[in-house]
Amino acid sequence: MKQWFTLPNGRQVYRSVRSAPSARSDLPAPYFISDTLDQPLQSAADGNFYTSKAALRATYRADGNPQGVQYTEDGNDIDSIPERPVETSDKGIDESIQKAIAQLS
Repeated sequence: MKQWFTLPNGRQVYRSVRSAPSARSDLPAPYFISDTLDQPLQSAADGNFYTSKAALRATYRADGNPQGVQYTEDGNDIDSIPERPVETSDKGIDESIQKAIAQLS
């Protein structure tokens, strides 16, 4: 689309005019991203399941999880959540080392 413009010196020019951005769709509603999840997702911070993105991300803050640690959300792959490590005691480690040494002797 083109339109006539009058410059400050009185000269008239015929220039292109940008039209308003077109709508993304014919729907009479703005584009928005929902807070709900299609299926419950387990938090890596506290182990509970959530259907709200805001509630899930709240568990990643230091004041929202039992460890009191700030976590960073990295990517969107739900299958890559690592398992929690099994806690071991020094006694169990010492027994395993002694057993391995006995097997070698």
